[in-house]
Amino acid sequence: MIINTDLKGNGYPIIIERGAINRLSDYLDLDRRVLIVTDDGVPEIYSKTVAGFCKAPVIHCIKQGEDSKSLANFEALCKIMLDNDFNRSDAVVAVGGGVVGDLAGFAAAAYMRGIDFYNIPTTVLSAVDSSVGGKTAINFYGVKNIVGAFHQPKKVIVDADTLKTLPKRHISNGLAEALKMSMTLDVQLFDHFKHGDPFKDIEKIIASSLMIKADVVSKDEKEKGLRKVLNFGHTIGHGIESVKGFEGGLYHGECVALGMVIVSPVHVREELIPILEKLELPTKVDCDAEKVFEAVMHDKKSSGEGIDMVFCPEIGFFKIENTPLDKIKEMIMEGIGK
Repeated sequence: MIINTDLKGNGYPIIIERGAINRLSDYLDLDRRVLIVTDDGVPEIYSKTVAGFCKAPVIHCIKQGEDSKSLANFEALCKIMLDNDFNRSDAVVAVGGGVVGDLAGFAAAAYMRGIDFYNIPTTVLSAVDSSVGGKTAINFYGVKNIVGAFHQPKKVIVDADTLKTLPKRHISNGLAEALKMSMTLDVQLFDHFKHGDPFKDIEKIIASSLMIKADVVSKDEKEKGLRKVLNFGHTIGHGIESVKGFEGGLYHGECVALGMVIVSPVHVREELIPILEKLELPTKVDCDAEKVFEAVMHDKKSSGEGIDMVFCPEIGFFKIENTPLDKIKEMIMEGIGK
C-alpha cells in the first residue's frame, strides 16, 4: 500500500508493506554515502539489513530513550558526517522509533543546510505518527522538541514485520497516538478502538492513521492552522512527560493519553477511559502539578498570554482555542493535583 503526501514539491510516498526492509533497493536511493541512525533497543539486524543495500554505509547507534534527543547526540551525528566527507548528495536513514527519527531528521535538516532523509520506523508510535510530517527536533534543557526544524523525508518505509518484537507496552504507547487522531478526525477509527481488538489489527490502524496524518500535513505542512489538531493531548501531555517521562517513568504515548483525559469534557472522558483501559494505558498520574504547569509554560504553541490548545467536544470533532494560562493551570491542578 502506498499513501502519498501532497506538499507542492516536498511530497513523498509512505510505503506500507511487510518485508519491505528486505527489498530497499526497490524503494530507496542508497547508492551513496548513508548515515544509518538506530538505537540499542532496536534489533541490530534491521540496521545491518539497511547497510547491506548502501554503497557506503556508516551505522551509528545511540542509547535508547528520550534523553538521547540531545544536543550532544546531534553534534555527534554532524561530526560523523563531516569526518566521512558527506556532501549534499548523501543521505541519512533513521531505523527506529520517534527518538531516532527526530534526532536523525534534525541532523539531516541541518547538515549542509539539508540532505536527503529516509525514515524506517520500527515502533508503532513512529509508524502511526512521528515518521510522517517532517517535524524533527531535539530536547533542550528539559523542554521537549524545543530546538528543531521542518525537514520532510524523501520516503517512509513502514514494514509491520519490524514491529513483531515489540513489548505490549510499546505497542500501547503507539496506539495512543492513533487513538488521538481518531477522537478528533475519524469516528470510524474510534469505533474500531471501541468495539474491535486494536492489538490484532495493527496494520489496519497504522494505515488509517497515516492516511489521516498525510491528509492533514498535506493541507498544512508548517502547522499554521489545521495541523495543530494533531496536538490533541500534547500540551499537557508534554508537561507530564517533562516531569515523569525523562526519568523513565512514563512513555510519550502514555503522557498523551493522560493529556487527552485531562482536557476532555466528562461525556467524552466516559468514552475515552474504557478504551485507554483496554489498551492498558494510564488514566491517572501522580506527580507535581506545579512542575507540569511550569513545563507547559515553555510550550512552543504559546501565543501572548495563552496557548493554542486542541479540544474534543464530541468524538470526531475538534476545536482549537487560545487558552489563557490560568485556565490551563486550573485544568492541570484539577486533573493531576499534588
